Amino acid sequence: MKEEKSNRDMIVETNRDVKWICRTLEEMKESIGDHENRIRDLEGFKSESAGRERQISAGVGAGAGGLVAVLMRFLQ
Repeated sequence: MKEEKSNRDMIVETNRDVKWICRTLEEMKESIGDHENRIRDLEGFKSESAGRERQISAGVGAGAGGLVAVLMRFLQ
C-alpha cells in the first residue's frame, strides 16, 4: 500500500514547490521585461523608418515638381 506522508514531509514538499513557483515567476517577469524592451526598440525603429520614408517622399515630390516646372518653362 501507499505510505502516507508525514506532516514534515508535506511541509518540505510544499516549501520546495513554493520556491520553484517563485523562481518561475521571477523568470517570467524577466522574460516579459525583455519582450517589452524588444517591442519598444521595434516601435522606435518603425518610427525612424517612417520618418525617413516621408523625407524621401517629400524630396522626390519636390524634385519631380521642379522638373515639371522646368519642362513647362521650356515648352511655353
